[in-house]
Amino acid sequence: MKMVTCATYEGINANVVQVESTLTKGLPSFSIVGMASTAITEAKERVKSALLSNEFSFPPKRITINLAPSDVRKEGSQFDLSIALLIALDYLKDDLTEWFVFGELGLDGSVKENIQLYPLVLSLANQKLISKAIVPHESLKKLSKIPHVEFYGVQTLGDAIELLKNQQLAQPSVEQSKIEFPSYTIDNTEYYFLNKYEDDFLDVKGQEVAKRAALISAAGFHNIVFEGSPGCGKSMIAKRLRYILPPLSSDEILDVAKLQSLEGYEPSFEPLRNYQNPHHSSTQASIFGGGSHKAKIGEVGLAHQGILMFDELPYFAKNVLEALREPMQDNKIRISRVNSKIEYPADFLFVGAMNPCPCGNLLNANLECRCSELEIQRYKNRLSEPFLDRVDLNIVMQSVNVKDKASLSSKEMHERVIEVHKIIKNRGQEKFNAKLNDSDIEKFCVLSEEAKLTLDMAIQRFTLSFRSIKKIQKVGRTIADLDASELIEKKHILEALSYRRRA
Repeated sequence: MKMVTCATYEGINANVVQVESTLTKGLPSFSIVGMASTAITEAKERVKSALLSNEFSFPPKRITINLAPSDVRKEGSQFDLSIALLIALDYLKDDLTEWFVFGELGLDGSVKENIQLYPLVLSLANQKLISKAIVPHESLKKLSKIPHVEFYGVQTLGDAIELLKNQQLAQPSVEQSKIEFPSYTIDNTEYYFLNKYEDDFLDVKGQEVAKRAALISAAGFHNIVFEGSPGCGKSMIAKRLRYILPPLSSDEILDVAKLQSLEGYEPSFEPLRNYQNPHHSSTQASIFGGGSHKAKIGEVGLAHQGILMFDELPYFAKNVLEALREPMQDNKIRISRVNSKIEYPADFLFVGAMNPCPCGNLLNANLECRCSELEIQRYKNRLSEPFLDRVDLNIVMQSVNVKDKASLSSKEMHERVIEVHKIIKNRGQEKFNAKLNDSDIEKFCVLSEEAKLTLDMAIQRFTLSFRSIKKIQKVGRTIADLDASELIEKKHILEALSYRRRA
């Protein structure tokens, strides 16, 4: 029996699969067992054609390929090369178990790239399960970004066979590629940022309160909702928020690239966080993930370490908004199905945009609102108190004025966010201010005496919930960091209170 190693996806993580083969005497047959998907069972024809096209005779034996463990469903065409090598090298005495082998085969024996390959290998590397792998030559450029793995690129089945025949002489095809972007180092960790701003805050005229809130949101990763008339700049600010978010470490850049691959895009490997903007007609399964047999990742999981933007917030389905409360609070999403239970990380910055009423003119000084009080109340009642309680910053946009002018650029705002990021990391925080737990709040969100008195008065006057109190402290911490203040002062608490939702 011969064996090499491959992998398949279960949720967002890769599972190691041992590909075993036996060639025995008997009536010629070729079978693949071990809960293989259609794409894998179809590999039989691709493998036969590839072997015959490369001057290998297909052995007239009873061939059985087993994919272990047999109780895990296997999917993907990355098993083709493993199966073909086991058949072609059945005579080889060398141990092949240390090799991970990935690749889809063409009928002519060419080794092709698989869209799942990058996230698969990255997941294995994060779990420290892989040290060297045979991969398609065309995948080397992106795979070389993954550290601590030796990659051997092959263009044809013949190349892979020759490589395994001469394992002792084999050399990795590429050296590990470095990330080349502006960066700085804190506690031996390199943080990278992009100083390119496709959408600039200079395009947003006026709206100084909203831009200040956007700066606070970006610096501390605070959830934010903009409310205002149509055309006042809500979506403009949300799109530009992506470019001023905090820098990313190399591991975080690789994770972002992994999510881009899962979404079907070519990973860019730029220190730019993801931006997911589902339409309000999207189903619950598309936003949170799901599937009857295999729980696939949704918009919430794809927004991990980036922005999840809900435009026209009240028009999202009630069950979607209520289900969003869990990932907004716990920074993860759980999907339970009969066949599987999957947990995805979902540490995102939530951005919402909404009109003040169904017609949108309630806050417009120049246009008359056509909505009745009942319609306005029904519109606002689409958002429940528990959902709104998970929003840190509630911003009422100003009316558009012809005298409005540009003020801060994205570059200036990003520089301030980077300074706050340095303060946070030098303080010893692992998480952003908005993501601090109760023990971290006690440790890092230290209030001055005046600030304590101000917060106590606010608790009595506004009957704040425990969650609201913690959020005010965390927003105050970010405002203090923007002022480079060690303590949270009275003015910081007052500003944090000004961003509370008004009933």
